[in-house]
Amino acid sequence: MSLAVVKSRALLGLQAPAVQVEVHLANGLPAFTLVGLADTEVKEARERVRAALAHAGYAFPHNKRITVNLAPADLPKDSGRYDLPIALGILAADGQLDAQRLAAAEFAGELSLAG
Repeated sequence: MSLAVVKSRALLGLQAPAVQVEVHLANGLPAFTLVGLADTEVKEARERVRAALAHAGYAFPHNKRITVNLAPADLPKDSGRYDLPIALGILAADGQLDAQRLAAAEFAGELSLAG
């Protein structure tokens, strides 16, 4: 499977609107792109997720073009709370996790470089 969707939440004051973290892996020049009105802190997730997966013993798909969409695009996203859903989405899209097991839950959490 090259596409995975992980459910998460944004925080806007007292509201927590739903956010879908869509991860697509494709053949091509290696890249890791975040789209969907992501703030600087969210864009820094690329390096945290890459290091965390490596230190946790998972294989990071280095030879793939990774596109992460945080939907809906018009909703501002800030903080590192999307690190965990992005990491889980990458693992599911790469076939290292069962995507069906992720469908029944919502995930949020910042990752350290050690996992």
